[in-house]
Amino acid sequence: MLIHTIFFLFLSVTALSKRIVVDWDVGYVYMMRDGTNYKRSIGVNGNSPIPPVYATIGDTLILNVRNSLNVSTSIHGHGLFMRGRSYMDGPAMTNQCGIPPGESFTYEYLLEQAGTFWLHGHDHDHNADGLRTALVIYDKEPPYKYDGEHLFTFEDWFAGQFTDRAALTTDPTKPFPPPTSYAFGLINGYNGNDSKPIRFEPKKTYRIRLINMSSTLWFKFQIPGLKLRVIEVDGILSDELPVDGVQLAPAMRYSVLVTAHDTDEFNYYYKVKMYADFIKPSPGETPRFYSGLVEYKQSSPVKEFPPVNDSKLTWVEDIKMTALDKQPPMKVDRSIYMWVGNNLLSSGQRMDHISNITYYPPLVPSLFTAMTTGDLAMNPEVYNHRTHPEVLKYNEVVELEVHNSNDVPHPMHLHGHAFQVTEYGPSREDAKPTDKASSPFVQSLVAPIQRDVMEIPPFSYMKVRFRADNPGVWLYHCHINIHGSTESLRMLMTFIEAPDVLQKTQTIPPKLIRHCQMSGIKASGNAAGNQGLDMTGLSPVPYI
Repeated sequence: MLIHTIFFLFLSVTALSKRIVVDWDVGYVYMMRDGTNYKRSIGVNGNSPIPPVYATIGDTLILNVRNSLNVSTSIHGHGLFMRGRSYMDGPAMTNQCGIPPGESFTYEYLLEQAGTFWLHGHDHDHNADGLRTALVIYDKEPPYKYDGEHLFTFEDWFAGQFTDRAALTTDPTKPFPPPTSYAFGLINGYNGNDSKPIRFEPKKTYRIRLINMSSTLWFKFQIPGLKLRVIEVDGILSDELPVDGVQLAPAMRYSVLVTAHDTDEFNYYYKVKMYADFIKPSPGETPRFYSGLVEYKQSSPVKEFPPVNDSKLTWVEDIKMTALDKQPPMKVDRSIYMWVGNNLLSSGQRMDHISNITYYPPLVPSLFTAMTTGDLAMNPEVYNHRTHPEVLKYNEVVELEVHNSNDVPHPMHLHGHAFQVTEYGPSREDAKPTDKASSPFVQSLVAPIQRDVMEIPPFSYMKVRFRADNPGVWLYHCHINIHGSTESLRMLMTFIEAPDVLQKTQTIPPKLIRHCQMSGIKASGNAAGNQGLDMTGLSPVPYI
């Protein structure tokens, strides 16, 4: 009888789960999305912006990608853990070779998480030129009840191509940093002031999902006259935290609950600010301000509230949030101390670094090295110093203490994990006496929120913790493209997680191996494609 019960339960779960098939032909699209600049962008199926993808936890998302560009491309499911399938994570030369022009690959995502995520390019910085869209995964039984929901995606949209900005940044004959480029803000794909109204009904409660898909800039969102109650951070549910507004660094996501006004006597505006504190204000160019209608009744007049300075409003602070699952801080097995910054290298270039190591890609994807070098995969030297490899033991709890001793905030993203945010504080390392830390000392010692993007303020440090229970190779990088790109300032490193377990539990799909071969890239061996620690063939990299 028990066997029959288990069988029917299996059938029931299977029947409730679906295969969501999405076909993307990734190609160049010429259009005007910001209302000003007609430019070449990257879209799918001849369209840009790319429509959001919706699914439910337990579904399988089948993303069929054909590359119609003239360079390789790849897709990253941002925030998805990819348990047991690290080869589906997407970063080129870390988890795969890029999909060659004219070729196709099918990403198969087993959706084991509910929340707000996004899909974006992870080769040649294609996300900065438009290869990005929202991924919403619904919970079958959400713990918070609401009457409806709205999705907001935020993007910065520059007049030129990302490759042009990257070339200026890395050219040793040009001034560093280069002249500031100014972007327009897009809301749900188009100029922020052209957004369609969102519909509210009196006394009802709505979930609003916010995603910053920009390559460089921050966004702030508020609905004057209404409190926002934060309930989700980067796909992780939290206890409710009431705030006046939410600020999002690049790659961050939040969900908030908001309860509408009691009557439909008036309509109102939501307000959006696009900015970066490290860019000098320029009237009409930065910051930029956008607004859209919160419509209760079409015939009702709009009621505006007097403007309030941001400093007088309450904004979300992740360190003050508590996780809904009430998991206490994990006991640390291993601490890794790091610092981020910028160095002048022997090439004459100014390049970013993590702990004085500037990332340069290997000649073999690091995951393939971990899968094909046997016991040597536990030795970080097999991945070469240029990839800044950190080998982790299975199931150990790792604490990262990351210092940022310069005046640019860095939103650092860890693939394959969400981490507990446990501490902020001022960092004085290499700072001038006149510098002022942006972050006071504060800890979360009860049930710290988990997330996958950590914004390290200027002249400050953060501590986060995660458990190395997801064998694979995972990038850790700044999500400002100009900083975290392998083709620009190179603030990246790799965590090689439990390669001994990885080799026993995962198999690289043959098509990914074939894509490497088609591109003239070796699919096995150390970082140079050789046996043992022989790095013959790797070109020297610039040094400090």
